[in-house]
Amino acid sequence: MGRAFEFRKARKMKRWSAMSKAFTRIGKDIVMAVKEGGPDPDANSRLRAVIQNAKAVNMPKDNVERAIKRASDKSLGDYKEVLFEGYAPHGIAILIETATDNNTRTVANIRSYFNKCDGSLGTSGSVSFMFDHTCNFRINPEGLDIEELELELIDHGVEEIFEDEDGIMIYAPFESFGAIQSYLEENNIEILSSGFERIPQVTKKLSEAQAADVEKLLEKIEEDDDVQNVYHTMEVSSEE
Repeated sequence: MGRAFEFRKARKMKRWSAMSKAFTRIGKDIVMAVKEGGPDPDANSRLRAVIQNAKAVNMPKDNVERAIKRASDKSLGDYKEVLFEGYAPHGIAILIETATDNNTRTVANIRSYFNKCDGSLGTSGSVSFMFDHTCNFRINPEGLDIEELELELIDHGVEEIFEDEDGIMIYAPFESFGAIQSYLEENNIEILSSGFERIPQVTKKLSEAQAADVEKLLEKIEEDDDVQNVYHTMEVSSEE
């Protein structure tokens, strides 16, 4: 299996711990999607993808519809996607995706977490080059031949495809998202969820004590309401 498979296996244990946090993140994704492409999912591919993800975490339909309605309100402030980069103790690179309506607050909070945990907040581009920006799709495997599907999708940029207990997973470069989404929809292949991830090119193994130092910083960052995703170069065991 490839790097995406190993990355997914390790991260599955680190998924959103609280369902309310997942709902908050998807709510922000809905706002950004509606502001960008309008409230009609049929005409807004990004919104369609977010609604699929809402279903995947059992977000009630009423919550989704409320979020779309709220996002359509022109008086509602917009969320901006801001990327933060830095280093945790022991040379571990950290990449943080945020969605914020107050960048000053978010910058101050993120900087304080690094300072309190002996890390350092870096400048733009200081660690992002260490991660591959990928898109992924989880699809219903029913009636599909994974080898045939892989041959069809290679022309659309797919780099890795595998099956696990959650369905068939497809990984490709970030910019291939639209082409793959269109192919799956045109061929009536059920998309269960989709999204974007940043896979570290190289990971670093730490001792238990060193890993605890890094985890302390990661926990503070992940608890912040403005934070959507956190990626790092510390080697994480999928056995945890």
